[in-house]
Amino acid sequence: MAAEANVPSVNKAWVYAEYGKPADVLKLDPNAPLPRVEEDQVLIKVAAAALNPVDHKRLLGYFKDTDTALPAVPGYDVAGVVVKLGSQARKFKVGDEVYGTINEQGIINLKKVGSLAEYTAVEERLLAVKPKNLSFAEAASLPVAIETAYEGLQRAQISASKSILVLGGAGGVGTHVIQLAKHVFGASRVAATASTKKLDWLRGLGADLAIDYTKDNFEDLPEKFDVVYDAVGQSDRAVKAVKKGGKVVTVAGPITPPAFMFMLTSSGSILEKLNPYLESGKVKAVIDPNGPYPFSKTLEAFAYLEASSRAIGKVVVYPIPSP
Repeated sequence: MAAEANVPSVNKAWVYAEYGKPADVLKLDPNAPLPRVEEDQVLIKVAAAALNPVDHKRLLGYFKDTDTALPAVPGYDVAGVVVKLGSQARKFKVGDEVYGTINEQGIINLKKVGSLAEYTAVEERLLAVKPKNLSFAEAASLPVAIETAYEGLQRAQISASKSILVLGGAGGVGTHVIQLAKHVFGASRVAATASTKKLDWLRGLGADLAIDYTKDNFEDLPEKFDVVYDAVGQSDRAVKAVKKGGKVVTVAGPITPPAFMFMLTSSGSILEKLNPYLESGKVKAVIDPNGPYPFSKTLEAFAYLEASSRAIGKVVVYPIPSP
């Protein structure tokens, strides 16, 4: 039998029953069903969730061939409290504060009940204990972005002797690529692009060189880099900024060789590796200053995400539910 705290019989959740723009298809359902808790899962009372571009694309139907049957609840990033354990769950106990990404393979085997709900069920291997110094909103902002940043840097073989250019340094992934490259992997030089008003953000995160993409073409600079991390989908330009034999990793297509793309495989073990850096403050959560958005304002959060060039860091929904 599963151990559990008091759990209601229904779930308040943002649900879509057809594909389209979030404002048209996403509806708040106060009586959505609770997710079934499989033997290797835990049930989380959600405190906060973050929005990602992949959430918007999912609602638009980009992944309809791999999506779960509708109606469904979107949301990948979650932070909250464990309230029930599956029969084989051993990693956590009821009452633990946890965070993570609830979909392991990005756009495959997507869960029917995502994180934009009061309760969601997640395989415990995808979760880590929330650092005590982080709020739920801060923790929810991290998983997809920081795991994508970490895996991309590993695949690009960044190291202490190498330089890196980050395209889209003020975005959700880019803010963490800068921090991890500098403070975890110890890159010798970190450059990053952003618009004029965001350059100070980049420097504050650890960028040695902040490039204003509204004024300068990064590929025309005389300096070339060992690694270029493209977080915005400009691999055709990124390949012109890398040294011969260097690596160009991108998380948005199309791809211009020798650039390569990867799809994140989420894991709580990545978060566990990075928790000491988060707890020490060397790596920080970056929440867009326009938020967080309360649960009742989730549609406004999606509208802001759609205007993604405005966002700094992550768009967060907190608290869940709204007070």
